Amino acid sequence: MVGIAAATLLVTLRPRLLRSPRWRATVTPLASIIGSGFLVAAPILGHAAGGLAVIAMAALCAAGWLFGSAIRTNIRLAEPLLAAQPPRWLAQIDRLSDLALLLSYFVSVSYYLNLLADFALRTGHVGLPDASRWLATAIIAGIGLTGFTRGLHWLEDLELPAVGIKLALIAGLTGALILADGTALAGGTLPLVSGAALREFGNWRVLFGLIVLVQGFETSRYLGDDYDAALRIKTMRMAQILSTLIYLAFVGLATPYLGATELRPESATEVIDLLAPLGWAVAPLIIVAALASQFSAGVADMSGAGGLTSESTGRRIAPRIGYLITALVAITITWTADIFEIIVLASKAFVIYYGLQSLTAARLSWQHGWRWRAVIYSGGVALAIAAVVLGVSAGAG
Repeated sequence: MVGIAAATLLVTLRPRLLRSPRWRATVTPLASIIGSGFLVAAPILGHAAGGLAVIAMAALCAAGWLFGSAIRTNIRLAEPLLAAQPPRWLAQIDRLSDLALLLSYFVSVSYYLNLLADFALRTGHVGLPDASRWLATAIIAGIGLTGFTRGLHWLEDLELPAVGIKLALIAGLTGALILADGTALAGGTLPLVSGAALREFGNWRVLFGLIVLVQGFETSRYLGDDYDAALRIKTMRMAQILSTLIYLAFVGLATPYLGATELRPESATEVIDLLAPLGWAVAPLIIVAALASQFSAGVADMSGAGGLTSESTGRRIAPRIGYLITALVAITITWTADIFEIIVLASKAFVIYYGLQSLTAARLSWQHGWRWRAVIYSGGVALAIAAVVLGVSAGAG
């Protein structure tokens, strides 16, 4: 596990890679998409879907790809119209989309950095009341002040090495799971986990509340000041492909461990106990991976929020001020909701945005004669409505 992680670090922290514009444009959406998935997906999906957790994960990734395709269509078709004199309907939908996404970013920054604080305190016995919230507050404030005083590229410079570390540690955990599962399969001891949990309607509602696990690709839409449309489309697609492979591999390989203990989906750090049979290195690797993961995801969404705040106010508010506003709102959310309430709040806010983006893509596709695309994106609108109406927290499932 440690060896694979160390070898992967030699690739992900190469200076040439870190300087690549294509990699830098990929990292922001990628950091957000895999911000929490490999940490909370296996325990929550194990509780909701049992042995079919990887199928549930594939469905979430498919939903993410549908919404990502709609946003890529809008980068290609809607952005030129919005930069000129857009039709009234497009301007109105885009304004509503901006408001929904801005709320989403405020919530998700709080979510990612609260999860970071939970993992940071996992091995300590801190007696301070609300220690996790105090730590999250300090981290959010630090990132917000960095963005305010230094700007986007300083945030990217913080984000890039964190993503490299995260990918290396995920590789180490995945390699260990492959070895453990392969050994158990060869010895005939690989356990089968029942998928009966999906027979309960409440667990389907949990799945609808988990869109936030694959959120993050939309950040490419708001990096237009630094990267052109063609590059953003390519790198968003690349980020979604990489994250899908990571999700499916990790959840699929972790499935045999889902029946070993009574899962507690209300525990943000349950994945450590779930994979403890792999060996002593599990806890430190997951904790370090969690710190890198949540930090990079929080920075990515802080970057997106700053750019969106500026864009939605007609550049009257600079992105630097947007970072500060995001930090202040995220701190407020930190002290008014628990982490799994935050997941559902973020999911609902994001799917409202995705539904509006799908509506825009459907109408523009129809106008361009792409009838089949218009039908598919209309399905995205219906899926978003269902997720908003039916989605509940893991604890409620």
